[in-house]
Amino acid sequence: MNKTIRRASVFALLLVFALLLRATWVQFYEGRALADDQSNRRKAIETYAGPLGNIVVGGKAITGSAATSGGDLRYQRTYTDGELYAAVTGYASQAYAPTQLEGVYADLLNGTDPRLKTVLDTVTNQRADPGDVITTIDPRVQKAAYDALGGKKGAAVAIDPKTGQILAVVSTPSYDPSSLTDANTAGSAWKKLNADSDKPLVNRALRQPLAPGSTFKLVVAAAALEDGLYESVDVKTDSENPYTLPGTRTPLRNENASAPCADATIRVALQYSCNNVFAHMAVQLGQDKLKAMADRFGFDDDSLDVPVRAYPSVYPSGMDESSTALTGIGQFDVTATPLQMAMVSAAIANGGKLVSPHMVSQITDGGGNVLQDYDDASGVQVVSASTAGQLQSAMRTVVEKGTGTNALIDGVTVGGKTGTAQNGENNSKAPYAWFTSYGKSDSSDEEVAVAVVVEQSDAARSEVSGNGLAAPVAKAMMEAALRK
Repeated sequence: MNKTIRRASVFALLLVFALLLRATWVQFYEGRALADDQSNRRKAIETYAGPLGNIVVGGKAITGSAATSGGDLRYQRTYTDGELYAAVTGYASQAYAPTQLEGVYADLLNGTDPRLKTVLDTVTNQRADPGDVITTIDPRVQKAAYDALGGKKGAAVAIDPKTGQILAVVSTPSYDPSSLTDANTAGSAWKKLNADSDKPLVNRALRQPLAPGSTFKLVVAAAALEDGLYESVDVKTDSENPYTLPGTRTPLRNENASAPCADATIRVALQYSCNNVFAHMAVQLGQDKLKAMADRFGFDDDSLDVPVRAYPSVYPSGMDESSTALTGIGQFDVTATPLQMAMVSAAIANGGKLVSPHMVSQITDGGGNVLQDYDDASGVQVVSASTAGQLQSAMRTVVEKGTGTNALIDGVTVGGKTGTAQNGENNSKAPYAWFTSYGKSDSSDEEVAVAVVVEQSDAARSEVSGNGLAAPVAKAMMEAALRK
């Protein structure tokens, strides 16, 4: 064979190998990527070729599937009490990528999760029967929160402190996921929802951190007790009133000018929500110790899955002393979600141990067999049992004779903390009203921890307070959880 033919042959072989490599790449890599692409029509056809599995609350499915009247998508998702549970379910849409639990468990619910396949399914390459998602949500607590929030813009979360089970996740204003299920009508609904200034698609309970205001004083108090700065909640603090922010001439005053806040004990400071005490305490402790305590409660965790990924609550760093002082009252750049503040109360109520919060109990296959159980959640000791007990006692004082009296419930031991957080430059917008609390039944071992934020309401600015707006919502939730 002459040199020219040999070179041509080698070149032809190289071209063949290149084609084989390209075909392999397209088949096994790009093919998988294209199959997983939410814009791929074939994926939508496969997903909606049959009924989806369901999301279950209180033993009943709050989702379903309905046959369509035509087209290549044979079924579409349906919802029962869609607005009530939107912050839990999210939506499964023929036009848009699924969200919340619908998104987290999309493969389970559409039957493509490998764990669902039987031997016969594998041999025949048929899609398995879809599985179900069993939630921890208590329908009574969920409805109590939704009804109590009413027309207000806000959110609420309830947790069982002993198990970490999330009993309620509510965000208002809500939306009906059913409006987004049909590809033919989803576009107009999507535009309308995104144009709404109240942002109903935002899950405020899990994914909108705001300044927590005075509810953050619980974290500061926990740090002071754990550090030994003060040995108990009934020891007088070193707290001038008013307190001048370090390096400034700016006095930090208290909402109640007549409150006994000078050198007040932690108990009294929580009872009257004394800004001077906790701002000075934050400076005494320093930002590093405060951040360490906040992080133990769950702040600054960018991988908090419940199993929906929650946005991290933040305790800042790199501050001067005046900014550190403001973090002591839950201002400056401190932010928290209702989930985070419910976690704070849950840990305190549970003897200082924070059990991982979760809103899914089990996932099952089409036959009801459990594929995974999430109720064996682990926990971490955030503060000592002694510190937790003292904070529980001080929180009871807040509710029994302090700023949180609207949360009192007959037959239930309630502890709580109010908060009113500044909003906007120079507090130019309506402040946020917060309340976080725990409730323990006097006749059983049941308990619950809740957090509520009211971002906006019809109340006059002067009437916006944690006790006035948020505490009644928390009370309704605790009653629903403990009075069965």
